[in-house]
Amino acid sequence: MRPLPGTGLPLAEALGHTLAEPLGALTDLPAFDTSAMDGWAVAGPGPWRVAGRVLAGPDDPAPLADGTAAEIATGARLPPGATAVLRREHGRTDGTLLRDCGPHRLTTGQDVRPRGQECRRGEELMPAGTPVGPAVLGLAAACGHDRLLVHRRPVVQLLVLGDELLTSGIPGAGLVRDALGPLLLPWLRSAGAETDEVRYVRDDFGLLRDALRHSTADIVVTTGGTAAGPVDFLHRALAEAGARLLVDGVAVRPGHPMLLAGLPGGRHLVGLPGNPLAAVAGMVTLALPLLHARSGRPVGAPALAPAAAALPGHPSDTRLQPVRRTADGVVPLAFDGPAMLRGLARAEALAVVPPGGAAAGEAVELLEVP
Repeated sequence: MRPLPGTGLPLAEALGHTLAEPLGALTDLPAFDTSAMDGWAVAGPGPWRVAGRVLAGPDDPAPLADGTAAEIATGARLPPGATAVLRREHGRTDGTLLRDCGPHRLTTGQDVRPRGQECRRGEELMPAGTPVGPAVLGLAAACGHDRLLVHRRPVVQLLVLGDELLTSGIPGAGLVRDALGPLLLPWLRSAGAETDEVRYVRDDFGLLRDALRHSTADIVVTTGGTAAGPVDFLHRALAEAGARLLVDGVAVRPGHPMLLAGLPGGRHLVGLPGNPLAAVAGMVTLALPLLHARSGRPVGAPALAPAAAALPGHPSDTRLQPVRRTADGVVPLAFDGPAMLRGLARAEALAVVPPGGAAAGEAVELLEVP
C-alpha cells in the first residue's frame, strides 16, 4: 500500500509527519572547530600568556601564537593556531600567565569539537519513513534545514455507532458511556493521523450509508455494527457505498468481527467491534498498520518477551492478552473480557498468545498500547 504524497512544510509545521525523503546534512556539523567547554583556547605546551577573549558569534577570532591562550566560551569558534581547550576548572591564572592544574596532562585536541565531528555535508542522517519528532526537528535545524519533505498526514474520521451511547454523565437505564471516542481519538492523533472530533451516528442504515458516502477522509474508522445483529448495518452500508471488503473477520480474540474495506477513490475503512477491548484489538491489528502504511512509516520488527507465567489462550484463535512487564517477563492482567477496559488501563502491552496458550518462559510478541 502506497503512502500519501509528499509535501514540503516549514519545520514548525512538520511535527508528527513522516519523512518522505532521507534527511541529509546541508553543512558540516559543527561547521567549524568549536570549544566544547568554557575555559581557554591554548596554543602549544604551557604555561601560556593570556591574550584576549573569544566569544560565540560571527566575528573571526585572532590567531594564537605558540605559548599563548585566549579565554573562550563553549560553542565559540576555535582561534587559528589553537591546539586544545583548557577547562576553566583546570586552569589557574594570575591575569597574565595561565597554568594547567588539572589532574591529567592536557593533550592535543582536548575539549575541541572538530569540524564535521557529527556529520559531513551531504551525509544521510535519517532515512525516509522516520517519524518527525522534536529531536528530528532539532537535528534538521542544526544542519541547515528550514523545510522538510514529509508525507501528508492521513485524514481519519472516527464514526462511533449506536443509540445507547452517552457522551457525558452517569450511565444507566439501558444507556452506556462512550468509552471509545475518548480512547481512540487521541490514540489516532498520536499515531500521526489528522482528525476532527468524534462523529456519533445513530443505529439507522440511511444515516450510516450517507456518512460513508459523504466522508472525504483517507481512512474512516467505525466502532460497532461489524457483526450480524439486528442493527449491524455496516456490511450493507459498505456495499451501497461502493466499497470492496478486503478483510471480513480475523481469527483473533477479542475482536474477531473486525473488517477492512476499500472505499472509492483509494480510501479505506476500518470497522472495529463495539466492545472496548475488542475495538482495541482491531486498532492494533488493522487500523494502526494501515495508518502507518499511508503515513509512509515502515513496520519495525516485533518486540518479544518471555511469559513470566502461563498465558491462557483461545482453543483455535490467537488471543490478545493485556500484560505488564516484570523482571521475569510479562504477566497477564485480570479484567480482560471483550467489554472491559480495566485490564487495558493497567497494561503496558498486548501479548499475542497463540491458539492453546503460551507456557511460562515461552517468548511472545508484544503490541504496544497507549
